[in-house]
Amino acid sequence: MENRVVITGIGAITPIGIGKDAFWEALLAGKSGIKKTSRFDASDYTAQVAGEVQDFEPFNYIDKKEAKRMDRYTQFAVAASKLALEDSKIDLDQEDRDRIGVIIGTGIGGIETLHTQYTTLFDKGPGRISPFFIPMMIGNMAAGQTSITFGLKGPSSCVVTACATGTNSIGDACRLIQRGDADAMVAGGTEACISPAAVAGFCSMKALCSDHNADPEKASRPFDKTRSGFVMGEGAGVVLLESLEHAEKRGAHIYAEIVGYGSNSDAFHITSPAPGGAQAAKCMQIALKDAKLAPESVDYINAHGTSTHLNDETETAAVKTVFGDHAYKLAMSSIKSMTGHLLGAAGGIECIATALTIENDIMPPTINYEVPDEGLDLDYVPNKSREKVVNVALSNSLGFGGHNACLILKKYVK
Repeated sequence: MENRVVITGIGAITPIGIGKDAFWEALLAGKSGIKKTSRFDASDYTAQVAGEVQDFEPFNYIDKKEAKRMDRYTQFAVAASKLALEDSKIDLDQEDRDRIGVIIGTGIGGIETLHTQYTTLFDKGPGRISPFFIPMMIGNMAAGQTSITFGLKGPSSCVVTACATGTNSIGDACRLIQRGDADAMVAGGTEACISPAAVAGFCSMKALCSDHNADPEKASRPFDKTRSGFVMGEGAGVVLLESLEHAEKRGAHIYAEIVGYGSNSDAFHITSPAPGGAQAAKCMQIALKDAKLAPESVDYINAHGTSTHLNDETETAAVKTVFGDHAYKLAMSSIKSMTGHLLGAAGGIECIATALTIENDIMPPTINYEVPDEGLDLDYVPNKSREKVVNVALSNSLGFGGHNACLILKKYVK
């Protein structure tokens, strides 16, 4: 029999707040974290707004010497992991650390380090490249450094599935616990790619919103007819997962139980979702089957909801395919309206938001929803958070390359 898996710790580093409480309070208040880009001079860029993490001081979470050897994306991951472990109140000195692992993924990795080191190479020559360049840049170091920092010697790996990364990381970590390969896993996603080359690349694709440079807080507007592209964000979302037996044995607080996980591929296009969302729908169905739940049992969907024309149309169509008439009875919102799109970290913070929705029976809103779009006619929880008993919730992530991942969370019942 498979082990049941529960969420017992939460660590959030986001553009709307650092830590569980600040993040959740900002979500419920409908607070936007989108501002003018400040990490570099974006005045020549078509898109000049971003969801940047404010007031992040890595030395509050990481030894100063070690922090200087980490890219910002890794610093976010280690800090979020520290918050999740502290929130869980787990005493690692009393645990078998061979039975606790880490899966933290990233969509892009250490692109800030790549940018600065290439500048050094071209300006000063190869002899001036940092010996820490490679271990700072490579994508597995969020998981590696987290394992090292906390002495976690169980399974350790890095998922890279673009915008589905955080969700796949948590789902894959669940599988390890379910089959008994670990008692607990630190899992989620991290990203720090608000850098010149990354933003220029997304601008060149015409994927980013460029018509709200003077009014940043209005830029991310999922499901609204006037949406025109996503807003880049940064941060990390990490949870501590435990087997139910392990969590109960130590008297842990349980936020929610993860009961379903689905993962598949559109196999269609490098950036565009498949028309009609057929594979996204199948991914939700896989998760429902894994959870042994009927579609009618789902109360709330934390949508991928990127604020691009194709994504929001496709996801809405997929939800209608899966849920039929029930699609008009459940509620669905996108926190990207407030945080922007955290790429590889998106699924991590959205899993956290989903767990807190279940625990508190309050659904965060989709802000900036002003003009309904034809065919996008579901309940997107417009502009204000809403109290509602949420027993079962679905979190969707749909990534570049056609990567789809879904998690189903449920109120914990003994």
